[in-house]
Amino acid sequence: MMLSGVENIVRRSAKRVSLYRFHHDHDLQARKILERLESRYGKTDPNKLRLADTYARDVFGDPVYAPWLRVYTAFCGTFKEGWIPDNYYGIVVVPQMQGWYGKISSLKPISRLIFDGDELPDVAYFANGLFFTDKGVVVPERDLTDVVFEHTERVVFKLDGSGQGNGVYFFDRANFDPAVIRSLGNGVIQTFINQHSLFATFAAKPVATLRFTTVVDEAGRISIRACYLRLGRADDTHVLSDREICVPVELETGELCDEGYMSDWAAVDAHPDSGARFAGLKIPCFEKCVATVLRLHRKIPFARCIGWDLAVDANGQVKVMEWNGKHNDVKFSEATQGPCFADLNWERLRAEPEFARLSLG
Repeated sequence: MMLSGVENIVRRSAKRVSLYRFHHDHDLQARKILERLESRYGKTDPNKLRLADTYARDVFGDPVYAPWLRVYTAFCGTFKEGWIPDNYYGIVVVPQMQGWYGKISSLKPISRLIFDGDELPDVAYFANGLFFTDKGVVVPERDLTDVVFEHTERVVFKLDGSGQGNGVYFFDRANFDPAVIRSLGNGVIQTFINQHSLFATFAAKPVATLRFTTVVDEAGRISIRACYLRLGRADDTHVLSDREICVPVELETGELCDEGYMSDWAAVDAHPDSGARFAGLKIPCFEKCVATVLRLHRKIPFARCIGWDLAVDANGQVKVMEWNGKHNDVKFSEATQGPCFADLNWERLRAEPEFARLSLG
């Protein structure tokens, strides 16, 4: 059915408002981080910040993309060509490189259909009023508890679309109630992972995760572009984005960098609770982690940039906790390990023509 002129105007206006808010939120976040960096390490060379501003305007077509380039510059103490601003990634790269194929990553029960294998800790799903096994077989509600706890004593329920540590719930057999799952909404029930002893030395309770970023280039080749370790605080049940400690990982060796970073981008050389230091440690089973994400990305190459959250359990087995084909974060990787995507020509992509320019001033 054809839309009327008024409907078209309303939709375009709503989209412009949404786009403005998107860039405005990124601008505020980047400015806050820049202020923190400069208050801690001193003012950034104005000439280098001007290079970031010029690059945003000349290469990406709008100064609205300058704030994250300024953060990267302040963090590194210099400007590097090839950096991708996080808001440019979200509003330009993601729609064209991932689209609907990436969006399905928010539907937890779909994962087993795509990545069938032992790496997924999924044991059951709740979707559209029904409970299913990890094989897609409907389970009567009265039998669900026995199915879920057949091989584990504790599980995690994650809502569809959950992220940044939100929408995550923990159950054991004693407090598990299918009615509670129904009330929460669609999602996945996963076996609780007993993490590798190396990660437990940092924080025993929250399961540490490895965030890998993989891409598909123009020739169809899949490669890893970034990796960092996400650690929770000692008192947290799981890793929360506003409290996590992120430690870059050397892609060639799997070794942790000497310094990690708090959620406010403050550098630390040890976990703030346990005091366990990062220098000299290597991620266990790192080669197996690399092989896993490369193999799994080959199953859905249509989503051309994916963020993977992996855990390594106490038996050295790799577990894929989540995958993100939508706006997986690139700003931390760009600042600490970037430019990560300089050879992919993403800077040549452009937003939809009618929304190509949106300067925030």
